[in-house]
Amino acid sequence: MRSARTSSVPSPCLETFLDNDDNSIRLAKRVAEMRPCSRREAELYIEGGFVSVDGVITEEPGARVTPEQQITVADDATLLEIVPVTMLLHKPAGDGQPQHLLKAETQTRSVPGKRFLKRHVANLTQVLPLDAKASGLTVFTQDFRVARKFSDDTVEQEIIVEVTGDIIENGLQQLNQINGKVSWQNENRLRFAIKGLKLGLIDKLCKEVGLTVVSMKRIRIGRIAMASLPAGEWRYLQDYERF
Repeated sequence: MRSARTSSVPSPCLETFLDNDDNSIRLAKRVAEMRPCSRREAELYIEGGFVSVDGVITEEPGARVTPEQQITVADDATLLEIVPVTMLLHKPAGDGQPQHLLKAETQTRSVPGKRFLKRHVANLTQVLPLDAKASGLTVFTQDFRVARKFSDDTVEQEIIVEVTGDIIENGLQQLNQINGKVSWQNENRLRFAIKGLKLGLIDKLCKEVGLTVVSMKRIRIGRIAMASLPAGEWRYLQDYERF
């Protein structure tokens, strides 16, 4: 007698049981069957933002889909590696952890940009962070070349500082002992153009000359200006832009 082990009817695999339990399968499996392609290639199409489920772009390879749902793979779908991105954010004052603002809903419409992907907010490095109470231009990057550029403190930052109080005699000259230049914009506003800025330094310098900082806004990092980027919104660094 033939044993059950050698039965001519194969036992269904665990994945089949899981797929059929609610009549759904993983999106990556469905795409692999459609193309056809390998499961890993299907995952890359999905993670690249090229796959839509019932007209909505879906970036999760493990999303469950049913046979009734319409799956579409974009005509320009590619398996090329997703290029690391750099994102420029206008950080609002008082936000100590601004990375949460990097999402599709807050991408500015004032500057043309590439399509937002969830993968763009993975493994980001924030360079030249601002004090929590400060606002202005903040940089997040996946590109090690961009992060490395800021490692030696040679990139100049321009910061507008609102102050109160009476500056001591020769106070402006004392402020200009930093690695940069400080000048008055009006009677309550100072402009710092400084390299090697550390968190808390501007507060400390102003206090030493009799001034109290009311607000700070960084408007430029190197050759990149914040320009008309609204508070709380962000944009991609363009391919032609350099710090």
